[in-house]
Formats: sequence, C-alpha cells, structure tokens
Amino acid sequence: MAKKQAPEQKKFNNPNVIGLRAEVLEQPITETLEQNYMPYAMSVIISRAIPEIDGFKPSHRKLLYTMYKMGLLNGKRTKSANIVGQTMHLNPHGDAAIYETMVRLSKGHDALLVPFVDSKGNFGKVYSRDMSFAASRYTEAKLSPICSELFKDIDQDTVEFVDNYDGSTKEPTLLPTTYPNVLVSSNTGIAVGMASQICGFNLEEVCQTTINYLSDPDCDLLASLPAPDFSTGGEIIYDRSEMEGIYNTGRGSFKVRARWRYVQKENIIEIYEIPYTTTTEAIVDKVAELIKAGKVREINDMRDETDLSGLKLAIDLKRGTDPEKLMQKLFKLTPLMDSFPCNFNILVAGNPRVMGVREIISEWCAWRTECVRRRVYYDLSKKKDKLHLLKGLEKILLDIDKAIAIIRNTELEAEVVPNLMMGFGIDKIQAEFVAEIKLRNINREYILKRVAETDELEKAIEELEDTLKNRRKIKAIIINELKQIIKKYPSPRKTGIVYANEIEELEEVELVEDYPVTVFLSNEGYFKKITPLSLRMNSEQKFKDGDGLKTSFDSSNREELLIFTDRQKVYKTKLSDFENTKASDLGVYLPSKLEMDDGERIVTVLCPGDYKKNLLLMFENGKIARLEMSGYETKTNRKKLINAYSDKSPLVEIIAIDAETDVAMFSTDGRALVFNTSLLQIKTSRTTQGVAGMSLKKNHKLCSAAILSNTVIKNISRYRVRSLPGAGALLKDEDRGETQMSLID
Repeated sequence: MAKKQAPEQKKFNNPNVIGLRAEVLEQPITETLEQNYMPYAMSVIISRAIPEIDGFKPSHRKLLYTMYKMGLLNGKRTKSANIVGQTMHLNPHGDAAIYETMVRLSKGHDALLVPFVDSKGNFGKVYSRDMSFAASRYTEAKLSPICSELFKDIDQDTVEFVDNYDGSTKEPTLLPTTYPNVLVSSNTGIAVGMASQICGFNLEEVCQTTINYLSDPDCDLLASLPAPDFSTGGEIIYDRSEMEGIYNTGRGSFKVRARWRYVQKENIIEIYEIPYTTTTEAIVDKVAELIKAGKVREINDMRDETDLSGLKLAIDLKRGTDPEKLMQKLFKLTPLMDSFPCNFNILVAGNPRVMGVREIISEWCAWRTECVRRRVYYDLSKKKDKLHLLKGLEKILLDIDKAIAIIRNTELEAEVVPNLMMGFGIDKIQAEFVAEIKLRNINREYILKRVAETDELEKAIEELEDTLKNRRKIKAIIINELKQIIKKYPSPRKTGIVYANEIEELEEVELVEDYPVTVFLSNEGYFKKITPLSLRMNSEQKFKDGDGLKTSFDSSNREELLIFTDRQKVYKTKLSDFENTKASDLGVYLPSKLEMDDGERIVTVLCPGDYKKNLLLMFENGKIARLEMSGYETKTNRKKLINAYSDKSPLVEIIAIDAETDVAMFSTDGRALVFNTSLLQIKTSRTTQGVAGMSLKKNHKLCSAAILSNTVIKNISRYRVRSLPGAGALLKDEDRGETQMSLID
C-alpha cells in the first residue's frame, strides 16, 4: 500500500524582510489544528478540567496524595505554604493555582459537603464574592478523617502509578475511593468544546443508593437518593419528572431557593441559607437595584450581617408588609432563587461521557470491583510468597543440625545458598530466607511457631482465591465498606426539599406595584397612563394636530387591557407594561407597541377585571352580539387573539356591562334607539353575527352606541323599544347635544 504523501508546502519569499530569513512555509489550516490545537484541547479535557470516576481532577488528586505522603492524615496540621511547596513536585502549574485548589477542598471554604482538608485560618467562603482567603503562609491544614477512605488500599496495588512530570517520583492515576465520591463532591470544569457541572449528593444517601443498586440494579434511585444536597443548604424546588430527567440523562436543571425566617419583634427577615450558585453580595446588589428602580417598595434597608456564627442577610421591612409575599417577590426577581444546571460529564477510561446517575453508579461499581480484585490479588500474592518461604523453613525443621553444618562447612559466603538448595531440595528464595535467619532464632521453638502459620495461610489463600472467583463476595466486600462509611461518617441533609405542587405561587400581578391611574386613548392610537398626582398638576391633554380624545377611564396599575381592532383581533397587555406619562406628553403609539399590522385600527380599549362581565358588540349593519367576557380570558400569556369576533360587518362599538342596563344606538340618518340588554341572549361563539338590533334604512349604518346614562337623551320613551329589532326615532334637538352631534356628523 502506497504511503500517503504529506501535502506540498509552498515557499514564499519576502524581499522586504532585512536581516531575517524571508522564507515562509505554507501549511493547510487543518494540519495546523491537528498538530497544534488538538493536543492542547485533549490535554485540557483529559488532564485538567473534567473529573474522573474517583470524583477528582488531576489537581485535586496531586494535592491530596502529596498531603498523604507528608503524613498529614494522622499527624498535626502544617502551614499551607509547606503543602503547596511539596505539591509542586507533582503539579508544576504554580503555587497560586495549587493553593486555590486547597482552599476549595477545605472545611473552612464550605464548597464541599464532605471537605477533604481540615483547615485552620481564613479560607474565605464559597457564598461570598468579596471575602478573600488568607495567604498560604498564614493558614494551616491537614487531611480530614474521611480521607482515610480515599487512601485505604492505595499501597496494595489497587490503582496504577505513573511517573510525575519530570520522572523523579510516582503518582496515582486515580484514588481508590471506597464510596462514590464522584457523586458526593460537586465539581465544575470548562474544557475545550465541552464542560462538566456535577452537583453534590448527600454522603449517606449515595452510599445507601449504591448498596441498593448492588443488590438490585433496577432499584428506584429516587427512593433513597431523592435530590442533590448542597453545602450552603437552601431548599430544592422538587419536581419528580424534572429530577428523573436529570437522573436518566445527566442533563437538566432544577431550582434552589434560600431559607429565611421572620423576626416579628424586630420586623425583619433573616436569610440564613442561600443557593449554592450565588453569593451574598450578588443578592444585596440586586435588591438594591430593585429598590432604586422602584420595583420593591416594602424594604427600608438590607444588611449583610454574616459573622463567625454563619451567613445572615437582614431585611428591614416597612410597616404592614407581608413577609411571605415579599419573599415570593424576591424569589422571582433576585438570585435568592436560582437554577442549578446539570451536565454530568465524567472521564471513564480516558473518554469523556455524559451519564445519568444510574450509569455513574454502575461505572463506579465496576471500577471499585476492579480495585477490590487487585487488592485481593495483592494480598493473595503476599500470602503465597510467605507460604512458599515457610514451606522451605518446614524442610529445615527435619534436620536443623544439617542446616547448621552446611553453613559452617561452606568456605565461601556466595556458596551458602546453593549448598542449602542442594542439601534440602529448596529453591533460591527459600534458601535466601533460611540463610538470613538470625543465630538466636535457630531453635526448634521458633521454627515450630513459623511452621504453625502454614495452616492459617493455606486457609486464607483458599478463601482469597474463592473471593477472586466469586463476584458475589466482591460485591459483599463493597457493600460492607459502604455500610461502615454510613456508620462512621453520619451526614444529615443540609438542603431541604420543597415539592413544587405544594408551593403557593404568587400571581404575577402581585409582583407589580398597585396604584390608581387614568387611561387616555386618542383617535389615532396614542396611549397615556397618568397618575392622579400628575393629573392634578396638569389635566390639559396634549394631542397631535388633527387628533383628539377617543376614550378615557380610571383603572389601576395591575389591570390588564383588551384592545379590539378592526381586523377581528384582540391584543392583550398590562397597564404595568407602560411607563407613567404626563398630560403634556403625546403618549405611546399603541399600534407600534403591540406590533399591529399596517393600517390596523383600534376600535376600543377595555379593562376586563375579573372577566365576569358581558360584552355587547355593535356592528355597522345594526346587529348586536352579547358575549361573556370570559371567552377572551386565557391561562397562558398570549399576546394576541385572532378571530375575536364576526367579520360579516365592521365593528362600531363594544360595551362592557356587569348588570342589565339601557343602551342607546345611533344611526347615520339621525335616528336613535333605546333598549334594555335583557332583550339579548348570551351567545357562546365569539364569531357569532348576533341578532338584529336596529333596523336601518338603505345606505345608512350604525355609527355609535353607548350606555344610556352616558348620553344626553332626555325623551327616553320616544326612542325606547320593547323588542328587537327596532327602527328607533329621529333625534330631537334637545336629545342631540354637542356630543351626539359630533357622533353622527
């Protein structure tokens, strides 16, 4: 097979470069990436950012192993600077990076549920952005007791060892953790083209779940491992389907919120646990921003009172404030409730894999099984070696005097071992062992005691060999170790669980400040929302030339608006979505704000309130449709409804009524008709044409309608009808008024 030729490299000469070699080699970009970038990317993924099945990144492992070799598992604390300096034999990335790694693993920093470094001094706090840790020369550290579970079997060939970066010493590729630390220790890493975000789980729950899995691989994980657990506490908003998705795929997110209490005597709220993903400074900054913007008016002051006793944020409340409603508002608007994104990306045999919780436990069990097998095999080899030596010693027992004579009569030291081998039929290793026995031990009692160990060794070897062959025994060893961890290291949950369906959701309207406003809409569609104070200062409304007032009404800032247009559409919005304006302003142009179609015209604007009213839709052809306003209510935040009413005739007016009342209709030929709404039946379809209301003459149409009490009609009986349809009567001059004249011009 012909060897693939390297791509031809072109040479370029640059005559402008003086004193330097001006020859440049052209290289394809794909080749550059393959030769230079890909090794870097692989190094970041494999050797830096993504944790392995033991739950550690290389930087964690190098630091902890160095501390183990320094005797800091059972010894006294030493200065952190000493540890950092020693770790540089394995980790050449600089003292600052090593010390930051130690800080995160420390008990004082509170980043881990089960910290590995027993620290003394200021190590900062994971929940504080500004609280810096002290320099390494001031702090002290040693390994926590739980680390005995990390290094328990490390000297029994349970894991592979490799050369460090300069080949001067050896370091482990993994730590033989006796529990699934990969799930217990939270981990975050950003590699090249991928990342990892693993939340922590409770130690007891993880161990019990692993025991359950080893007994039954199809067990319900959520029964013993209901949700993650965080060192900063807080409460998880629990949704089973959401959690199942994370457990199955290793991806997803869930919400965590702060814990708080209300101190009635001082009228303050104390927040003492916050989400793992935020800091106290971020929360205080956001609340201050909301107060400044006027979105939160119930707070007098907020302080960070965190001290040696723990985290505490204090909120001074204004008199009459409901603390429950305020906290619901703050949960929605601040980091006091935050989402934790999950991406369980873990290195397994050098390959990054995104796995669910069951798959992670499965991989850990397989890896731990191999560790136990290697430990058992190591013990077996040692016992076999010892048995082999004792077998040789047993032969010496037959004739001790002969052994002494062989050694005494051998002239050269180098011939002692060969002569013993020939004299007793033993091999070189056994002969070396016999030759090294001290003179004081060459007595029958010593030899008989050593030989008595033979039976015990043979039984132990038989049991170890059986263990190697029996997966059930290996599994029992792992289960027993997990039970011992649960017993030795009790760890109650720090993060509470609140079921999502038990939380009383605060309606979005309650998050908006409520105050009275007056709404103005011009004929051309300019909209204003003005407060009573502003109206008292200036009540004269400004409009564009040729424009004028179409409608105005009093409402409140929390109300919704229904905007009916001439294209059979209804737009839904909220008064709180509009800024307060002044009478001297033109206002907001509604067609642009609501993204209406070109040429689309507003017919009317209504405040639906609780949607309990009825609507009377008046059409140019004289027909009237009576509908329930609830037909326009939606459960979702839809911004636009189409086919909102009949398209058979143009819509003239919409009147909202909450009780039977009299209504007046006016036509272009100067007629008026008065009727009571009890004559109309409620229709169920929004697109109904309704019933005939006013009989119109040819070439004439309905031009306006209003509730009778809002008109200037005096001779009511002249225009009233007892049944519909009706022709009405010509308006008298005294019943027209300026308003009516303008309506029918």
